[in-house]
Amino acid sequence: MPDEIVDDAAEAGPPIDAPAELTLDILRHSAAHLMAAAVVELFPGAQYDVGPATDEGFFYNFRLRGSAHFSEEDLAGIEARMKELAKRRIPFEREVMARGPARQLFTDLDQEFKVRIIDGMPDDVDTVGVYRTGDFVDLCRGPHVPHTGHLRAVRLLRVAGVYWRGDERNEQLQRVYGTAFFEREQLDAFIAQREEARRRDHRRLGAELDLFSFPEEIGSGLPVFHPKGGLVRKLMEDYSRRRHEEAGYEFVNTPHITKEDLFQTSGHLQWFAEGMFPPMELDDGVKYYLKPMNCPFHILIYRSRPRSYRELPLRLFEFGTVYRYEKSGVVHGLTRVRGLTMDDSHIFCTKAQMGEEIRTLLTFVLDLLREFGLSEFFLELQTRPEGKAVGTDEEWEEATDALRSAASNMGLELALDEGGGTFYGPKISVQVKDAIGRYWQMSTIQVDFQFPQRFGLGYIEADGGEARPVMIHRALFGSIERFFGILLEHYAGHFPVWLAPVQCEIVPVQDDAPEVIEHVTALRDTMRAAGLRAEVNDKPGERMQARIRDAELRKVPYVVVVGRRDVERGDGVVNVRSTRAGTQENLPAGDLVTRLVAEAASRGQG
Repeated sequence: MPDEIVDDAAEAGPPIDAPAELTLDILRHSAAHLMAAAVVELFPGAQYDVGPATDEGFFYNFRLRGSAHFSEEDLAGIEARMKELAKRRIPFEREVMARGPARQLFTDLDQEFKVRIIDGMPDDVDTVGVYRTGDFVDLCRGPHVPHTGHLRAVRLLRVAGVYWRGDERNEQLQRVYGTAFFEREQLDAFIAQREEARRRDHRRLGAELDLFSFPEEIGSGLPVFHPKGGLVRKLMEDYSRRRHEEAGYEFVNTPHITKEDLFQTSGHLQWFAEGMFPPMELDDGVKYYLKPMNCPFHILIYRSRPRSYRELPLRLFEFGTVYRYEKSGVVHGLTRVRGLTMDDSHIFCTKAQMGEEIRTLLTFVLDLLREFGLSEFFLELQTRPEGKAVGTDEEWEEATDALRSAASNMGLELALDEGGGTFYGPKISVQVKDAIGRYWQMSTIQVDFQFPQRFGLGYIEADGGEARPVMIHRALFGSIERFFGILLEHYAGHFPVWLAPVQCEIVPVQDDAPEVIEHVTALRDTMRAAGLRAEVNDKPGERMQARIRDAELRKVPYVVVVGRRDVERGDGVVNVRSTRAGTQENLPAGDLVTRLVAEAASRGQG
């Protein structure tokens, strides 16, 4: 997972009372304190920064004395010390301190980061929370478990380098990640899933299967797709284009850069500047930006001429590449990149059409995800972000109600994500469950009243008056790169036949026998003529079993083995192996071709 960037919110101010029941977040936050206590004991002079709970566990940032760094052996020692402290059932003792004495306490402890946190608190903060766990003292609002005896099922996972406050201009710290559960069985299940996730890691599979790479010469978060990866990507894009064409979308194309004024009007420079690359100065000092989003460009296409109600809904679609400046600690394979291609659509419609458009989009997105083998999901309603939004409360409520009503009319439940929307509108986010139980944010559908106002969009109504259209933003894949990476992990590299770069590989047993080579070449050509992606593996000097194993490692769905006796028999029967199912059977070549064509056409998941 990418590194989280945190602030001091969990440590600023007086402590919070514990709830009636302990939650996993509380348990993990306490485990972070326990880890820091162990580190301070084992590494005298260690400076500790912040240590929150996360979705998967917890972490704590440290700076060791001198230039020391944690090793894997160190993690084992820290974990062992944590278990010793847990057995002692040391209480977590809460204390409320005045700000000045608290600062002096951490100054005396030589804990520079805690002093920085106190100094950075708002002026109206008079008291702070302090927790003591034996000799260990931490600045924290809490709450925590009653004592360390609750922290028996813990595991330290890894160490990574991070910059203080996520800013590359600051000093580098070491972040130790761990996890904690209430029961040992839960921890064991998490570790097993983590190992399976490691086996499915798309970065490893991408290299092993020769699908994509991240050349250092190009830069962090900027992948290049190799021929086989490019083919899979093309298949995804071709399928999406066909579905959009059938649904009445019109295809557009827009440039990768634009003058500054466009993003001033849209509000991106006010609300999204941190996610944009720095400007380029061209044309006598005019600033140009790489685009972080496609929506302002599609707006200009809409605004390029007067529009009539008869043209609405107008559905514009583009595979548009955008660029976002993700911090180096957040960039992660294909799932968090700096250059990404979105299957981006913007729909301009009347308010009367809005509900039906949202319902149609929900059907579209859920059907598309199912076609790719992603059939388990839940939907989130992401609402107005506090302090970072444009528009009136009434406009936001109307847009939010439109999303809520459309989902309700379809019998779809929405989980609430307060403040999860973007600065210009609320959205529905589809969270998809993969083969090993992880959830990924995928498709988004967003209602926007703000951009039509900012850009002065209008249309002529039936009575000749002018009205403002509603704008609906949506991306079904999210981004091609992210969707590719998630699919690769979902299938553990075993793409279904319709997406596999090579659908069938033919292995000749006697590659020096002319009649065998002629036979396998003819079979390959027959498959290709039927629209299948077939290859012959006749690498000289390799044994048949090695070739079969090579095809299995490359996740080719089907391997056909043909020998001299098969040719001499003359009945066209060949040995067919399914690498995904681990089975084999003898089958007439014509039946095999028919089967593979049908499986590819049905987009079966194997």
